[in-house]
Amino acid sequence: MDSLIFDIDGTLWDSRQVVADSWNELVMEKKGYHPGYTPESISYLFGKTMTDIANCLFPDLPEQERIELGKLCFERENEWLDRVSGDFYPGVLETIPRLAERLPLYIVSNCQGGYIEVLLKHSGLKDCFRDWMCFDDTHLPKGENLKLLAQRNGLREPVYVGDTQGDWEACKVAGMPMIFCSYGLGQVDEPLPAIDAFSQLESMI
Repeated sequence: MDSLIFDIDGTLWDSRQVVADSWNELVMEKKGYHPGYTPESISYLFGKTMTDIANCLFPDLPEQERIELGKLCFERENEWLDRVSGDFYPGVLETIPRLAERLPLYIVSNCQGGYIEVLLKHSGLKDCFRDWMCFDDTHLPKGENLKLLAQRNGLREPVYVGDTQGDWEACKVAGMPMIFCSYGLGQVDEPLPAIDAFSQLESMI
């Protein structure tokens, strides 16, 4: 292990309430109805790409309209999150600076541009991360972005920290081991090294 690469949602923080509220506002504004999104009802969307989320949210709309409305939702989401932080999981804010003293830290997420930046703003941890990449940067799947970030930073033995089966599938594409956050939003079908609390990462490395 020469570095750690982090997922965001279900790993570093839980932003579902803010995201649900922002999407409800945007859809009401643009479409004239309240979709009733809740943290629980949108949980399954976290970890998906922007395109997949738009397809799930608005399956009855024409493709281009789905994409455009999804983009507006993501923009509104960023606006809300710039003002109201997601909930950081216990131990994240204290543990990240200590990990950064021992290993280079990075972020790769399927999120839109600006989402990583609002997390870093609220956490005050920007200086702890050497680089980050999101779906909006490349429009490539997470597995390809993991490979790109590793190549860009000369990483030889990175380990990903995530919370879903999709994260693990991306790691297999990238040829990268993963630590599973069992406290997060998803499950993994295969046995992996796991943590029940974020602070346990310190002992694992």
